Amino acid sequence: MGTGSSPCASCKLLRRRCAKDCIFAPYFPPDDPHKFAIVHKVFGASNVSKMLQELPIQQRADAVSSLVYEANARVRDPVYGCVGAISFLQNQVSQLQMQLAVAQAEILCIQMQQEPVPSLPTTLMESEDKSPFSTSNSNSINNNNFNNNLQQYLSFASSSSSIMQDPVKRESLWT
Repeated sequence: MGTGSSPCASCKLLRRRCAKDCIFAPYFPPDDPHKFAIVHKVFGASNVSKMLQELPIQQRADAVSSLVYEANARVRDPVYGCVGAISFLQNQVSQLQMQLAVAQAEILCIQMQQEPVPSLPTTLMESEDKSPFSTSNSNSINNNNFNNNLQQYLSFASSSSSIMQDPVKRESLWT
């Protein structure tokens, strides 16, 4: 028998006498009848009894806990059960990761806009590094091309980040 003279929740629900060696008594106490009722509704008392008998005693409490969780999930979502809950949570994590990536990109764009652009020299230090194949004119042209490309890149970065500055569009990204 379970605790004291009161039968366990399973024996109470099944309207039978609770024996001293009742397999359900340690896991379905009489003060929590809903726990066994939901497991019985989803799995059946006979199946639960067989599962518990096949397990070592030290693993039975965890098995009952899992059965109760799965039975509750099956009642809420008869088709998918706890797999539906897991899938929902995985989708939620994906959405939150995407929102985090967008927020980090916005922060990076704002930081890039606030940083002063260092002015680059228009000519290289010709006195230190003179090669017989290079002229000061070709160094100057290469340097100007680099400066122009850098300015184009920075202006593109600042213009593309202005898209995220519109609060209405930002709001739509979070939904």
